[in-house]
Amino acid sequence: MPADKKPLTFAVPKGRILDEALPLMERAGVVPDAEFHDKKSRALSFACAENSQWGRDMRIIRVRAFDVATFVAHGAAQAGIVGSDVVEEFAYADLYAPVDLDIGHCRLSVAEPAGELGCNDGASHLRVASKYPNLTRKHFERMGVQAEVVKLNGAMELAPGLGLASRIVDLVSTGRTLKDNGLAETSVILPVSARLIVNRAALKTDERVAALVEAFREAVARLKAA
Repeated sequence: MPADKKPLTFAVPKGRILDEALPLMERAGVVPDAEFHDKKSRALSFACAENSQWGRDMRIIRVRAFDVATFVAHGAAQAGIVGSDVVEEFAYADLYAPVDLDIGHCRLSVAEPAGELGCNDGASHLRVASKYPNLTRKHFERMGVQAEVVKLNGAMELAPGLGLASRIVDLVSTGRTLKDNGLAETSVILPVSARLIVNRAALKTDERVAALVEAFREAVARLKAA
């Protein structure tokens, strides 16, 4: 690493996307050190493995998915991995998503109680529970409906049954969780997959960021060709 350069900071999300991303990260030379995999560790910042391509030239931070976008958009991290749902929800001007990693596939959907389908059709105002207020409002605006969004970060499926909202907007993979909670998927707002995101200013000023983007493009291409 050049003497005048600080290590790059690479942000990754906790949870399912990370499990799928790790093999791809390894192909791109981004290999976390042993502490990263220690289930007992409460650390949030980790070094790259000494023998990996990036080594001391990069550190990895593990944060919540929405925070990945915030760290990268504001330049605290130069790059990271997050779902396209987060990219679309925040729509940060300083955030660029150059590579679709073709992992973490799911969809952002509207769901409502299975026994009440169509009960609110034609309504001009709906209360919707979601952690995606911007995407939710935009979706219903296109339908001519004003959506009052109740912000929840989890247990979304409980909202209709407890009278908090008539619909929810959440990520759906198999649909099993919806079914188990008496809900039915009624429309898809957008398909979702994981993306490599970078800070626009860092991409323009630090050649290492451009090299990282190319490394992930090649890693994705090799996996698709395998």
